[in-house]
Amino acid sequence: MIPYSLLDLSPICEGGTAADSFRASAALAQAAERAGYSRYWLAEHHNMPGIASAATSILISHVASKTSTIRVGSGGIMLPNHSPLVIAEQFGTLATLHGDRIDLGLGRAPGTDMPTARALRRGMDGVDRFPQDVLELMDYLGEPEPGVHVRAIPGTGTKVPVWILGSSLYGAQLAAHLGLPYAFASHFAPQLVFEAAQVYRDAFRDTGRLPAPHFMLAANVFAADTEAEARRLRTSSQITMARLRTGNPGKLPAPVDRIEDVLSPAQIAMVDEIQSVSVIGDPGQVRDGLADLIRRHRPDELILAGHIHDPAARIRSFEIAADAMRAMAAAPAA
Repeated sequence: MIPYSLLDLSPICEGGTAADSFRASAALAQAAERAGYSRYWLAEHHNMPGIASAATSILISHVASKTSTIRVGSGGIMLPNHSPLVIAEQFGTLATLHGDRIDLGLGRAPGTDMPTARALRRGMDGVDRFPQDVLELMDYLGEPEPGVHVRAIPGTGTKVPVWILGSSLYGAQLAAHLGLPYAFASHFAPQLVFEAAQVYRDAFRDTGRLPAPHFMLAANVFAADTEAEARRLRTSSQITMARLRTGNPGKLPAPVDRIEDVLSPAQIAMVDEIQSVSVIGDPGQVRDGLADLIRRHRPDELILAGHIHDPAARIRSFEIAADAMRAMAAAPAA
C-alpha cells in the first residue's frame, strides 16, 4: 500500500470563526493519526475569508502538539513571501519542539492576490529567485559550514525534509534537478498532472537527498455512507470554488440539496473540470475511485483534500478514504 496523507486549509465555515477552524483542524489531525495517515499538511493562503491557515508555521505547531506520531508540515509555505532564513528558523524551531515529524513543502506562488502579495512586502520586483531561495533555505537547515556567519538558530543541523510543490512543469523540473520529493496540486489544477509526473521521474537526479523520485498526487475526496450524501457534502466545495474563480471568495458555505439551484451549468462545468481529480461517493465507490487514481497515475503517495462544512462529516469522509486504502492493501493481488 502506498502512503496516504491529508491536506487541510483549516476552512472557516459560514456561521463559524477561525477559532472554530483551529479546533476542527486539531480534531481532524487526531482522527487522521488514528486512521493511519502518514502526513497532515497545512497550506499558506492570505486574505482569504474562508481559510484560517495564513500563519502556517504557528498552526503546524498547534497541530503537532495535539498529535504524537503523524508527520505535520506545510503543503505548502509560499517561499516568495518570506526570507529563507526566517522559514529556516521557524521550521528549525518546529523540528526542535516536535522532533523528526516536521515536513517543509515549498510553493512558488504567492498564495493570494497581487495587492496582498504587495502587502507581504517581498518578491515584487519580477525576478524569480525561487530556486536560489530553496537552496539557501536547505543550506540553513543543513550541517553548519565552517566560517559561515549567518545561521538559522534553531534550524542548523535539523535537516527538515524539503518538498517542492507545484501545478506546472516548472516545479517538476526543479524538484527533479534538486533530487527532492515532488507534490502536484492536481486537486485544483489537473491539466498537466500526467506530463508533470513523467517530467519529474525522467529528469530526477540523485543528489544525495533522495535515492529515487517520490511523486505525491493530490486528490479531492468527498465520502459518506451514501452517494447522495457525499454529493451533497461536496456542494460546499463547489460553491466555494465557483465564488473564488469569479472573484468573490467567502467562508465555506453549508451544503445544498441541489447545486443546480445555486450555480449555473457553466459554473458547474468549470468546477467539475477544476476538481476532475476527485473521488466522490459511498465507501465502495471511494475504494474503486482511489484504486483507479492509483492505477492511472502511479503515485508514490496520495494526499487527500476535501472542503466539507460539518467537521464531523469531514472526519467521517477521511475515515472512509483511509478504510478504502487499508482495504486495498489487504486485498489479495490479482
